Formats: sequence, C-alpha cells, structure tokens
Amino acid sequence: MNIWSDSFTEGGLIPPECAFAVIDPKSHVRLSNNRNPHLAWDDVPAGTQSLVILCHDADVPADGTDVNKEGRVVPEGAKRTDFYHWTLVDIPASLKSIAEGQFSDMVTPHGKSGPNVSFLVKNGTEHQLRQGVNDYTGWFARDPAMAGDYYGYDGPCPPWNDERVHTYVFTIYALDIPELPVDGRFTGQEARLGLMGHILDEARIFGIYSLNPEIAPTLST
Repeated sequence: MNIWSDSFTEGGLIPPECAFAVIDPKSHVRLSNNRNPHLAWDDVPAGTQSLVILCHDADVPADGTDVNKEGRVVPEGAKRTDFYHWTLVDIPASLKSIAEGQFSDMVTPHGKSGPNVSFLVKNGTEHQLRQGVNDYTGWFARDPAMAGDYYGYDGPCPPWNDERVHTYVFTIYALDIPELPVDGRFTGQEARLGLMGHILDEARIFGIYSLNPEIAPTLST
C-alpha cells in the first residue's frame, strides 16, 4: 500500500490550518482551523474488507509538570508517550481518499460528536463510518470550558515550551474484516488492539509541527 497527502509532504511541516493551535506572540498560542489533512492511498491488497486510519504523536511528554509553564522548558530528552489525534474505522475498501476538512473544520469546544459519522462520496453514496475519541478528551477533562468527548480528528498542539519537534504519523491499515471489533466509545489504543490479527497491509506518512517560537521558524514545509 501507499499513502500520501496533498496537505503536506512526507516529513514536512503540518500546515497551520491542519493544526489545533498556532503561535501567538501575545498569548503563546491561539486556536487554528483544525482541518483534517487530505489523505489518499492505493495498492489496497486483494481481500481487504475495510480500512482504518490512525494518527498519533509519539513525542508527547509523559510527565506534564513542565508543560506550557512560564520560565520552564520540556527538555529534548524528556520521556515521551503516544497521543492519539484521530481514529477512523470501518472505511470501505473502495474508498481512495479523504478531502482536507472533510471530517474536521475548526476547533469544537467540548468535542465533536461520535462515534458514528457519515461519509458522502461523489456519486452520492453515503457510508457510515466510526471515529474514536482522541486524547484531547483526557487533556481537557479538568477544563470546564473545553471538557468533553473529543471524537474524530483534532490536530497538533504540542507544548509551546518543548525543545523537541513533534512527529505526527498517519497510518492506514487494510483489514480482513468489515468492521473493527470495538463497541461504543473507543480510544486509539483500543482500536490498535482491535487491529491485531486482521492486518493485510499498512502504509504511513508523517509530518512535523512545533509551537516553540525558537524552533518553529526553522522547520521546512
């Protein structure tokens, strides 16, 4: 399988319009357009019954003590963990692409609804897909203005004081089953476990992003 994006190049900068936040000189960050990027793929193997897309950031600090704190930094060598930004499952094997902004456009306080989501293709056919909750669900849990279940895509928002550039990996999986074996509200981690034993092939593309004003200007598109 192959996967690519018209929104960003392999290893290049995730565009600000596909991020949850951008740099603001006065307040460190402000909310951005939060559009899911365009993705397209081909060479889906014979026997594929459905597809799954996962997006995760493997560079999130495991300890949030210094995150976004004045006068502190998150050092490059700090321990890191996964943070899931998008889990999209039960994608029809016949589907070949997703348009930018098709599943997310602007930040939705308290999160977008889910898990069921409709997908309309050019010929008018409507497919029912499912999206898991992303890890902003836990991040905003104690913020009354933002708390909720964050289904679907929500883009990059790395700590503005992090010395490490964050990497966002979009992986597509071809499965031998029509529906992923997860029920109701599910997470990226639970979806990944549900993939086990059903993967026929997979492909990935990654982009980078930073909100650190000392690092972001050096990143290439």
